[in-house]
Amino acid sequence: MSVDLERVLAESACRDTVLAAADAVDRQDHAAFVALFTADGTLVRPDGTLLQGREAIQAAYAARGVERLTRHLVCNHVVQVRTAGTATSRCTILLWSGRRSDPETPKGRPADAVQQVGEIVDQLVLTPEGWRIQRRDARFTFHASMGG
Repeated sequence: MSVDLERVLAESACRDTVLAAADAVDRQDHAAFVALFTADGTLVRPDGTLLQGREAIQAAYAARGVERLTRHLVCNHVVQVRTAGTATSRCTILLWSGRRSDPETPKGRPADAVQQVGEIVDQLVLTPEGWRIQRRDARFTFHASMGG
């Protein structure tokens, strides 16, 4: 296999990992989310809180409760393979959120008044299980209040 093809396949696999992580968070599948991290993986939340290891990450996300609904829209996604087995992913996130208890209508549920745009930077490594997130840094860059 050519070096270029190997790089393209690695970039695609890294993108798939990042997208699977966003989907798992939105489905509240915390086990699937943390399985996309290395066992010693770290996650720095937008407020600066450092979560170390799968257990801490899963506990923090489970503590959010089932009432919270989110949709992470992932865009401007760039992956750079650094060396064989390491890569950096950077993407922009538009985060919409709401509450499960709000009535569902043909237009969906109402969104929370404040929506946020942020950035996720992941350091990924190739493991026997595939590409996994070794470190995630998440931060918000903008927020908007709807209707005001």
